[in-house]
Amino acid sequence: MALRRLTIETGGPGLYEFTEKAADFVAHAGIEEGVLTVFVRHTSCSLLIQENADPSVQVDLQSFFRRLVPPASDPSMNYIIHRDEGPDDMPAHIKAALLPVSLGIPCSNGRMLLGTWQGLYLVEHRDRPHRREVVLCL
Repeated sequence: MALRRLTIETGGPGLYEFTEKAADFVAHAGIEEGVLTVFVRHTSCSLLIQENADPSVQVDLQSFFRRLVPPASDPSMNYIIHRDEGPDDMPAHIKAALLPVSLGIPCSNGRMLLGTWQGLYLVEHRDRPHRREVVLCL
């Protein structure tokens, strides 16, 4: 078994691609075939496999999630109780509950078997910058 921890610096809400770092890990893990498990160790961000060719996909996804779960300061969110770390706190937890926090990616011949336009992303749901830890295991 091979394991690596990645630290991903975020600058606020958005999708942060780490496909190349995961591909490097798989290429040098010494395991020809298996399943790469990707896990994020936080409760206010998520993981996605998503298109990495057209940046407008990421913009539209962010717009959709802001509309789906607005900040707690929005009048439509007045039922929110948990506001300890600001108006983005509980909405971030809700988004992380809707999106995956772990992924499984088949690997063969030292490569992830992702589709042509697929990339791995950490999705930051908080407004301020964070240092996020992603664990890769093969």
